[in-house]
Amino acid sequence: MTSSIRSFLGVDRSISGRRWTSALDQRMEAAALAMAQKLGLPDIVARVLAARGIGEADAGSFLEPRLRDLMPDPSSLTDMDAAAARIADAIDRREQVAIFGDYDVDGAASSALLWRYLSHFGIKATIRIPDRITEGYGPNPPAMRALVEEGATLIVTVDCGTGSFEAIAEARSAGADVVVLDHHQTGPALPEASAVVNPNRQDDLSGLGHLCAAGVVFMTLVATSRVLRARGRASAAMPDILGLIDLVALATVCDVVPLKALNRAFVVQGLKIMREQRNHGLAALARVARLAGPVESHHLGFLIGPRINAGGRIGDAWLGSHLLCLDDAEAAQELAERLHGLNEERQAMEQVMLATAEAEVVAEIGAGPGPAVLVTGSDDWHPGIVGLIAARLKERHRRPAFAIAFDGSDRGTGSGRSIPGIDLGRLVRQAVSEGILEKGGGHAMAAGVTIRRTHLGAFRQFLETESRAGIDALRSAESLRLDGAVSGSGLTLSLYETLSKAGPFGAGHETPLLALPRQRVADAGVVGKGHVRATLKGAEGRTVRAIAFKAADGEMGQRLLRGRDDVLHVAGTVSLDRFRGQESIGFRIVDVAEAFD
Repeated sequence: MTSSIRSFLGVDRSISGRRWTSALDQRMEAAALAMAQKLGLPDIVARVLAARGIGEADAGSFLEPRLRDLMPDPSSLTDMDAAAARIADAIDRREQVAIFGDYDVDGAASSALLWRYLSHFGIKATIRIPDRITEGYGPNPPAMRALVEEGATLIVTVDCGTGSFEAIAEARSAGADVVVLDHHQTGPALPEASAVVNPNRQDDLSGLGHLCAAGVVFMTLVATSRVLRARGRASAAMPDILGLIDLVALATVCDVVPLKALNRAFVVQGLKIMREQRNHGLAALARVARLAGPVESHHLGFLIGPRINAGGRIGDAWLGSHLLCLDDAEAAQELAERLHGLNEERQAMEQVMLATAEAEVVAEIGAGPGPAVLVTGSDDWHPGIVGLIAARLKERHRRPAFAIAFDGSDRGTGSGRSIPGIDLGRLVRQAVSEGILEKGGGHAMAAGVTIRRTHLGAFRQFLETESRAGIDALRSAESLRLDGAVSGSGLTLSLYETLSKAGPFGAGHETPLLALPRQRVADAGVVGKGHVRATLKGAEGRTVRAIAFKAADGEMGQRLLRGRDDVLHVAGTVSLDRFRGQESIGFRIVDVAEAFD
């Protein structure tokens, strides 16, 4: 099938082994032309929209998403009315409320979002985030009982709880009600809570399964405010929910949910609030990350989010949510600097762990195709970082990968990351049912496992048997879809600003990929922590400053490093670099190919 599609720039196999193709077929080309003409859009913006299936009728709302147009009735979510009524009861009765969240950015933002809403009514809720290593994901019975013993009569779980049957039963038996606000996939059975609001529960028909947990919490707060107003509270006395949407934007980007429909509105509007620096914690994180210029969506995923996550990975999981709740600028700065330090420590640990994992993978692959799914493990790894190692291996070798940290005994805990087309969560659940894994779960692109060392071989064989055919088919058909080509002289600030009109970009709405044809590698070298910086020069004589992140040890990075004066096709994304108040255009390389005459 792919052989009938003409390759882009004649690249049938790049350095990374991918075929380059156009993101637009003939039908999309025609649609892009029509949009450009009828709506007055720049050609490249119309091409980006058409390539992502956005038609003329939806282009306006996509480019300028507004909450008032895209926000559905919160009651469309199953159990929403019960959840909103129970939270409103707690506010009216001034109950003691506890919030139980996850230890990632979505959990921290969701916890802070609910905490700030309740604090407007004078309710200072307790936030409990479990320890990733000693407690694991989600509510556990001892923690829930402890919250009740501390006086909580309502416990709200955010970004977790849908599968916590025992923990919720424990809370109820101890005398507290539980409301679950979650978005993770689940089976038909649900815990006996006062309400379980989850757009991915099987009986939910809202069509909002793309929301992150903070999006679900935001909708719950809208519903709760509606209940409170119906009970006689004046609108002027209600909290400014829209002023909290920066937290929803943060979680939406960092949890890598699709940037479509309501999620796009959350991010677009949330970034506006974030730029006003209303949240002292977010403002402090931007400062310690040395963020130059106004915050953009990619800053959330690559600069701010990792620092919040650092607390949950190798420090105190409560730090991130606490920072987002602070109204004291000085205290926020101190805590942000602490998280920044933890993030630097995490990066150093990750670098050492990745070197070990990469050596194991290279030895296992050898000269052949290697295993369909990579499985690595060590007694010396920190369990809070294995998910990052799995993600790096997946990116480098373009196949699913697991990284497992053993505790010095027979048991290990690990994380897996997948590629589109391979449902890792399904494989893990099947391995649990067959007794290969002790515990495990997740979704299509990410999963967690608990495994006995003695079952490691059986796990590898299971993954090979179940996924080899699918992996081979995906890899043989793998391509890099490019939105267009541009010369070095065409890489301008104007081009960046034009492309930005189609943003923000992220999951489900990827940053436009462009090709720089026939670039001579004038210079290349390793900078930072394994990045490759290159100076490219096209036939027209314009030089381009480009960088390939974390590529020094890979085939692409090595090809650039040994390619002085070689001519290559280069694919990547346009970036805006700010340094000491000056703006310049850069290029982030994602692939290179030989430019044959």
